[in-house]
Amino acid sequence: VGVESEVRRVFSDRLGRFTLRRVPEGAQPLRVERLGFAAGTDQVEVVAGSIVRIDVVLEEQALGLEPLRVVTEQTRIVGDPGRIADPTGAAHLLTADELKRQPNAFGDVQQALRTLPGVYVQDEEGYGLRPNIGLRGTGVERSSRITLMEDGVLIAPAPYAAPAAYYFPVAARMDAIEVRKGSSQIAYGPRTIGGAINLVSATIPQRTSWSADLASGSESTFRGHARAGGTSGGFGWLVETFQIGTEGFKQLQGGGDTGFRIQDYLGKLRWSTSADAAVAQTFELKLGYTEQQSDETYLGLTDADFSSSPLMRYAASSNDLMDNHHRQLQLRHGLTLGDGISLTTTAYQNDFARNWYKLQSVGGRSLNAIVDEPSSAAPELAILRGGDSADDAVMLRANNREYRAQGVQSVLGIRSDVAGTGHDLELGVRLHRDDEDRLQWEDGYRMTGGRLELTSNGAPGSQANRLVEADAVSAWLRDQISIGSWTFTPGLRLESIDFTRTDWAGDDTQRATPTRVRENSVTAWIPGVGAAWQASAALPLFAGVHRGFAPPGAGAAAGTESEQSVNVEAGARWTRRGVALSGTLFRSDYDNILGQATLATGGEGVGMQYNGGAVDIQGLEVGIDVDPLWGQASDLRLPIRASYTWTSAEFQTAFESDYEPWGTVEVGDHLPYIPSHQFAVAAALERADWSIEASVLGNSSMRTVAGQGDVSGARGATGTAGPGTAGTAGTAGTAGTDGFAVVHLNAQFHGLREGTLYAGVQNLFDQRYITARRPAGTRPGLPRTLLVGYRITR
Repeated sequence: VGVESEVRRVFSDRLGRFTLRRVPEGAQPLRVERLGFAAGTDQVEVVAGSIVRIDVVLEEQALGLEPLRVVTEQTRIVGDPGRIADPTGAAHLLTADELKRQPNAFGDVQQALRTLPGVYVQDEEGYGLRPNIGLRGTGVERSSRITLMEDGVLIAPAPYAAPAAYYFPVAARMDAIEVRKGSSQIAYGPRTIGGAINLVSATIPQRTSWSADLASGSESTFRGHARAGGTSGGFGWLVETFQIGTEGFKQLQGGGDTGFRIQDYLGKLRWSTSADAAVAQTFELKLGYTEQQSDETYLGLTDADFSSSPLMRYAASSNDLMDNHHRQLQLRHGLTLGDGISLTTTAYQNDFARNWYKLQSVGGRSLNAIVDEPSSAAPELAILRGGDSADDAVMLRANNREYRAQGVQSVLGIRSDVAGTGHDLELGVRLHRDDEDRLQWEDGYRMTGGRLELTSNGAPGSQANRLVEADAVSAWLRDQISIGSWTFTPGLRLESIDFTRTDWAGDDTQRATPTRVRENSVTAWIPGVGAAWQASAALPLFAGVHRGFAPPGAGAAAGTESEQSVNVEAGARWTRRGVALSGTLFRSDYDNILGQATLATGGEGVGMQYNGGAVDIQGLEVGIDVDPLWGQASDLRLPIRASYTWTSAEFQTAFESDYEPWGTVEVGDHLPYIPSHQFAVAAALERADWSIEASVLGNSSMRTVAGQGDVSGARGATGTAGPGTAGTAGTAGTAGTDGFAVVHLNAQFHGLREGTLYAGVQNLFDQRYITARRPAGTRPGLPRTLLVGYRITR
């Protein structure tokens, strides 16, 4: 909308509604744009002190695709946000406005995703630095069971060779987060069982604009986000930075920081031919750099210490530090080859280096052995708490690794209408290579007067000296076929992967002579089909079936097979003015589910993978989005959003394994870290100049080891406990986490001419609850956290 020679831009929400605030009275020009539609323009008469409601109808453009649209669409997996209800499968979108409304001090992607059905998270350090995310019952370990992307490109450090997401994009700078599940997500591999998550970075604006966001909060938290960009003729540009840091909420024995610092930078350049060029093209270059230093540890607490001081951290973890650096490069080319034909090609490279220097063992015993059985490890537990020790009694490992992922992917799109049947055909090919390089060692320390003192230096490579590589060829074919009120989406995916693991002796830092080389290859054809029927203008029904696949990797034990499943879903959506309802039933039947023994899962870190036989996972996803005041004469709005997920996940095979979360399994045992119930509810009260929103996020208790019956001994989440107090939540056990329901509050004031003042409180009632029992010991959720900030957009 043009206001006194000034241009303001807003984006619609999931129901297609948009709000412009503080518009002066009088006639104001309005322009509405949506990809694939002709822009709509109008003059709006604004009356002081009143709400003007506008219905906008846009006309769909012809099939000709401009190259800029082609490039933009290929950064997304949901596509045009206004058409999110179209896919023949479950899809969800969190818009920029929704992400900003959340009281999310640290930009934790896990908290954002908790608002969506069918998404599971396991908190680790309270900040979401290394998220543990699963979809539709997949494991959550380091988000390694799903496909992760940024702007449509694989973003895990080594998505084939080592998919554990020790790097995750800074979610707070994203314009959207997309989730695909069901048969419609087989175009986004290699893992096709649960689904795919795509983070969408800022788009180069068509007009010169800038924004700034500064905030401060609890535990000396600071946050800054700045963005500027524009387009002139065929050239466009964007620069962006996000900076955040905190001293941390955990209280280290002996003092010290337990927080983190992140510096993130992004730049984009774009050149497009003129609209009337004989060959229409767009080139877009994206460069990114992120560095993180976090005073984080794998060490949790014993149950007794959690009950008395849930935010305490043991003195022996005082030197633990994660230091990582990530660089990304993407060069994307969009080309229109004719009416309805487009070709998009993306070359990419991601480099990630990390060294997590952290406590490995005490007195020769693993951290799990100490905190899980403290009665049999009293001397070692005393050292954890700061008691004096002998030389080299405390060992810290430099988990030093470097990753590289690179490749090129090309997608050919053909849209046509043949004899009244519409086709939206997509053919894609990706050539990809990635690797993980480990060169690790351990240093010895003694504990003296509650402080660690270095007593010996380890030799680089003495704890791990190996390289894991993967070469992959992926191809997929998918066609969305429209016939009257029916839509069918058949698809087929190919994954062909060659793995190589090379080990060298610990003292062979030049890597002259390998001690062992292991190779294995995996090829899989992954079919799927979805169907949708438009029962009425407001009620589409959909169903789908597809094959699930996940490769075992180079670290698999002999005879380990790829993870395979048959996945089915059926659902419905109902939408009318101010109301959107959705419900989906899903089921995944695994033949040979995979588990991997790592330090992050509570194991010894050997990295071996194991098959767990047959597993049945089924569930229900429900979503509600309603505004009772939509369309009323009142100047108030009351948007209410809610989601609920019920899940049953049971082993159908009995076996014994060295994978700690499984152990000895009986038929009917429930999988660990999958809650039976989880929910999110948010209600806001909004006027033109202000809004206030309360939300509740929660889930039932989760098993931490496979088993049956009630989750015994888990603390309830109804009490509060501070350092040195016993709390009222009961006695912690060893089999599960706490169920919880945490209240958040967020308020925004838009009455300032130049910007928005906002404040948010997470965990309003300061509940203390066990959110996980891994990697080693009980871990708390984020305590009460306050953030106050100011945002301006021009």
